[in-house]
Amino acid sequence: MSEATIIQNTPDGPITTPRLVADLRNLGVQAGMTLIVHSSLSRLGWVNGGAVSVILALEEVLTPAGTLVMPTHTSGVSDPALWQNPPVPELWWETIRETMPAYDPSLTPTTGMGIIPETFRKQRGVQRSDHPQHSFAAWGQHAAAILHPHPLANSLGETSPLARLYAHDGWILLLGVGHGNNTSLHLAEYRAVWSGKKNEWNGASVTVGGRRQWVTFDNVFLDESEFAQIGLAFAAAGGEVCRGKVGLADCELVRMRPLVDFAVTWMEQNRP
Repeated sequence: MSEATIIQNTPDGPITTPRLVADLRNLGVQAGMTLIVHSSLSRLGWVNGGAVSVILALEEVLTPAGTLVMPTHTSGVSDPALWQNPPVPELWWETIRETMPAYDPSLTPTTGMGIIPETFRKQRGVQRSDHPQHSFAAWGQHAAAILHPHPLANSLGETSPLARLYAHDGWILLLGVGHGNNTSLHLAEYRAVWSGKKNEWNGASVTVGGRRQWVTFDNVFLDESEFAQIGLAFAAAGGEVCRGKVGLADCELVRMRPLVDFAVTWMEQNRP
């Protein structure tokens, strides 16, 4: 969406940081929460200050006693044999593996996450986990405890930041996006058991002992195609969902534990 279109779609004046703060509080975000945020800046309307204003508003509401987490995934730091959008010639694969720069939490940009997490990861005081594909960034009281360690294998499972968010009774904020963007539901994929569940291998360029190295590892095969359906089913079953507007965006605030627990049961009953 172009900036001109966003301006046209914001008829009552710019969305400001004070308005975002008020809207977040009205939605139910509170000081001291541990909160993972998935976001779309354009859905909020024309925000004065853009992604910076959104981040500052979130941090003002949460306060340093809270913890703000965002996914900062980097799908390009992966094995080229698995690339589909677009694929690259097989003749390129080995060259890519041999020369891909190692994942660097302070340098490697996010991929497909949007401008808000890409801006957030670069903020002074924000930490980022060490996984080359499924990293998270965090600010606040429990940032280090949630992010580290983040092993290569099972990157969204029981040794991941998602599992520690669950342990901290975290909340999920869908800021202008739906459950199709809800990374937390991948934790349910690791916990659920169904007959067709399988693993897949991947690879990445990382730094080991001060030197760039290509490594391979296993993860559960992930499929978010049903996540929107799971979100609807959770609400229909009486799951507690706080809905409201932040700026012009339709938003949802959900406790992570009951949603993930519901998703585990749903996947076990509905996945083949």
